[in-house]
Amino acid sequence: MAVELHPPEKAIFMNMCMLCEGDKVLALDKTGSSYSGTTFPGGHVEEGETFAEAVIREMKEETGLCIHHPVLKGIYHWYRDGFHNIGLLYRAESYEGELKSSEEGRVYWISREEYEKKELAGGMREVLRIMDDENLTECFEEAQPDGSFLAHLS
Repeated sequence: MAVELHPPEKAIFMNMCMLCEGDKVLALDKTGSSYSGTTFPGGHVEEGETFAEAVIREMKEETGLCIHHPVLKGIYHWYRDGFHNIGLLYRAESYEGELKSSEEGRVYWISREEYEKKELAGGMREVLRIMDDENLTECFEEAQPDGSFLAHLS
């Protein structure tokens, strides 16, 4: 009996990192793209990179900071245009370097309380829940017929 294999899935891997310093987090006001609002820095994983290497590189490119020991907290994923988009969510508390913004948008330190009051980018409320709750490690956003998405946390 032949084993039936599932066809390979097209996937795009991304990352995001919540960098913490005391009661403050590093915010990114994302501009100029379909994904806008306040978020955490991050980006796409490039061919040949480990996921940890990718988040360290993206943080350096978008913030000027070199993070140390990023900890994987969970995943955030959804399907769009035939691709499975998979975002790896990291948290870090150690870094070096001088903070500087990039073409991605302005980066700055803000209290966690003030961060949550900002106009957050899509999905960031769920990301914050994963960052805060040791029992949550995944959010799947399911496309709805009306074009919206329904978040499933587990």
